[in-house]
Amino acid sequence: MGTLLIRNAQCVATFDDQRSELRDASILIRGHVIEAIGPAANLPQDADEVIDAGGHLVVPGLVNTHHHMYQSLTRAIPGVQDAELFSWLRGLYPIWAGLTPEMVQVSTQLAMAELLLSGCTTSSDHLYIYPNGVRLDDSIEAAQAIGMRFVASRGSMSVGASQGGLPPDRVVEREDAILKDTQRLIETWHDASHGAMVNVAVAPCSPFSVSRDLMRESALLARSFGVRLHTHLAENDHDIAYSREKFNCTPAEYAQDLGWLGHDVWHAHCVKLDEAGIGLFAKTRTGVAHCPCSNMRLASGIAPIRRMLDAGVPVGLGVDGSASNDGAHMVNEARQALLLARVGRALEPFGCDHGPAEMTARNALEIATRGGAQVLGRSDIGHLAPGMCADIALFDLRTLNFAGGAVHDPVASLLLCASPNAAYTVVNGRVVVREGRLATLELGPLVERHNRLALQLAQAAR
Repeated sequence: MGTLLIRNAQCVATFDDQRSELRDASILIRGHVIEAIGPAANLPQDADEVIDAGGHLVVPGLVNTHHHMYQSLTRAIPGVQDAELFSWLRGLYPIWAGLTPEMVQVSTQLAMAELLLSGCTTSSDHLYIYPNGVRLDDSIEAAQAIGMRFVASRGSMSVGASQGGLPPDRVVEREDAILKDTQRLIETWHDASHGAMVNVAVAPCSPFSVSRDLMRESALLARSFGVRLHTHLAENDHDIAYSREKFNCTPAEYAQDLGWLGHDVWHAHCVKLDEAGIGLFAKTRTGVAHCPCSNMRLASGIAPIRRMLDAGVPVGLGVDGSASNDGAHMVNEARQALLLARVGRALEPFGCDHGPAEMTARNALEIATRGGAQVLGRSDIGHLAPGMCADIALFDLRTLNFAGGAVHDPVASLLLCASPNAAYTVVNGRVVVREGRLATLELGPLVERHNRLALQLAQAAR
């Protein structure tokens, strides 16, 4: 097995069990795992490949727990720029109905390129629309080519507008076909081993686009194969109203009734999760993917993340779909999580005695690393320690973004200062971003191809 040495880093923030922060430290990687971390003087000075990390901050690779990568084709599209969730979806469904396998492959790689350049090493993706021969395999193969660790979530929609659902009938699938294809994907692609590069999750889209039966059957299928469950829940006030009207319960009660609570489940958003819902999630160790930029973009609200964390709810970070963010920069997402949590506390009723310290930069970075790993059920990523997967991000502290901040606190400056791109990103021991440039694909042609397909998709819907 080859060796990689990250040598003489100015600061290594491990986010390990002791939350160690090491100065003038090195990391030795053998094959796909970390072999040693410690003072540079105590580790080898040479290896098959050496990265000189002098003047750099080193952190665990960031973990993205919720995305819709195909949506990068419809960023900033006119007609839905100022819409809330349901209107936004109704405006975009007819456009997404034109997706092709090529579009899914290219948009997946573009989204992953953006994530990797921001220091993200693991991403989930929730693909829930399958027109024109699109398969989840298209996304998985794209991830393998670019070198990102991937949790591929087989989404689905089965209740169209004619049955009281939100999506148009032409973009929903038969439930038997959904379950059959989901099982095929698990059997073909899911890897449960340490260091797996591909996991498959079962992910009906939302309470307003699938039936109760599909939710129940999906949970049974997932648990029979030992894979995770994912969906959207309690995203905004309309979501709450729909659950009360159709199911006569809150979204959390709906999830409980259908077997969608537990350590093997994570829900996206949960902006409107009430105190009883937070208690249920904490008791069952049900995870939450927090998507602050999307929640602000769609005016969905401010998720009660501090209350969730205090109660014991596992929380990770998600950039959400590129058409509701409209970006996929994980450092910036963590920064927004930090700032939004502080604003959220300020907006709570009078008498609240909590201040900005309720969400620190290190808290937000932990959500983006260890928190995300926990939410995705991965004990082999999310922090730096011997035996862990070699998923690592390096940031050059000598750049403009960090000027005046890194000299005081390199770790906090990553979020408090302007959001930088990574200088290096290492996934599974492989350098995929080198000196700020993507090393696995040529970015220029990818962007050009993506833009051509984005125009083609929009024009076909007119």
